[in-house]
Amino acid sequence: MTQDRLTLRLIVLLVCATLLAACTTLPPATGDPRAMKFDPVTFTIPEVERIVLENGIIVYLLPDLELPLVTVSAMIRTGAVYEPPEKVGLAALTGTVMRTGGTARMTGDQIDEELEFLAANVGVGIGSESGTASLDILKKDLGRGLVIFADMLRTPAFEPAKVELAKRQALEAIRRRPDSPAGIAGREFRKLLYGADHPLGRESTIETVSRITREDLVAFHRQYFTPSGLILGVTGDFEKPAMLDALRKVFGDWKPQPVTLPAIPPVTALPASGSSRSVNILSRDLTQTNLRVGHLSVKEDDPDFFALALLGDILGGNSFTSRLFRDVRSRQGLAYSVGSRLVPGNLGPGAFLLYALTKGSSTHQALASMLDHMERLRQEPVTDDELQFAKDAFLNSFVFSFADAGLIVGRLMALEYYGLPKDFLQRFRDSVVKLTKEDLLRVARKHLHPDRVVILAVGKDDDFEQPLSTFGQVRHLTLKPGG
Repeated sequence: MTQDRLTLRLIVLLVCATLLAACTTLPPATGDPRAMKFDPVTFTIPEVERIVLENGIIVYLLPDLELPLVTVSAMIRTGAVYEPPEKVGLAALTGTVMRTGGTARMTGDQIDEELEFLAANVGVGIGSESGTASLDILKKDLGRGLVIFADMLRTPAFEPAKVELAKRQALEAIRRRPDSPAGIAGREFRKLLYGADHPLGRESTIETVSRITREDLVAFHRQYFTPSGLILGVTGDFEKPAMLDALRKVFGDWKPQPVTLPAIPPVTALPASGSSRSVNILSRDLTQTNLRVGHLSVKEDDPDFFALALLGDILGGNSFTSRLFRDVRSRQGLAYSVGSRLVPGNLGPGAFLLYALTKGSSTHQALASMLDHMERLRQEPVTDDELQFAKDAFLNSFVFSFADAGLIVGRLMALEYYGLPKDFLQRFRDSVVKLTKEDLLRVARKHLHPDRVVILAVGKDDDFEQPLSTFGQVRHLTLKPGG
């Protein structure tokens, strides 16, 4: 035996002896680890300072000195819900070209070079219900970064070449939509819920995007980007007085102007108070069926929102322990993925949604099982174990909603944006703690309507083992070009 091999064997024997000694000193097992009890997870949200600048800009400040970095985020009171119906896609294009199309001081390419030199990142985007922007930069370069960030929000140049590039990219994305069955299911289901012409349900088309001009982008920005519609959040390594001085330097001379938001019409397509199911099939040559099932639901400020969210977790939100996962996927083997979620409503009603990806030959059975589980929530209370596990899962994950300063400030900004109380999240937590099985049964009977759901199946209906007409009158949808 060589010296190296002898040394190696001695080391192994020494490690084994150490581990054995450690094991003999461990306390004896006290029983089933699943029966172990732990103190409830508690968390206190750090105090965030809220300041309103002289021109109406709202600012949230939360220093975090761990790293020499600063993040400035923004929410802007705008969104695709406010764009003209004949030019759907205008809001998203405006956000894109605000970032790429330069400012009054610098071209888009010059901004890219400057940000690369500073190792900084700036983003701008406009979604369905709000606009957002962000700046991530080293503390030492904050002054230069803030100038670029403020210029993008205040004086975007909308360079014609960048406008045309963004339009071509948007048109190509529309042409590629049919490549994603899940994307088709999501868009078509939203149109069925809210109405294809409603601001919450409509989608851009080749025709609407082709109509958009640079002047439209300029006008949309001018209408909605004002100090009174802007909320800023700042986190990172900074001193509050110096940060406020820096913000006033780049935003202070921005003159406020009133903003009149277009009214969002009520949703009248398929309200939850309807009298029958809406069964829809969009035939596609696929080996799998994308199922969507659900109906309109409460807004986030509804007193029953908390209980309904917990019901959604028990039904299909808590992936491995939910009823849908354990039965439809694991026991019956009917779905590759299955679940449910409560989509909160703010500017309009929310939605209670069930979804599944299943074989064509098991579409009917999977759909029947999903509806049965939805009905069971109305007919009998959840079990004690289900209620406790759902509560524990929510309460233990609640802490991670505030894992860093950016998440904390972002949540406060969103609450302010949607007009929710500052302590909304704490109310959410406290309400979940108090919920009983009887509360959930009452809410299920009031807000879940399996006999009135919208059903959408995207797949090859020739493969279905039984016709979906057993669930209600079937309507066959046609996918429009680029849909």
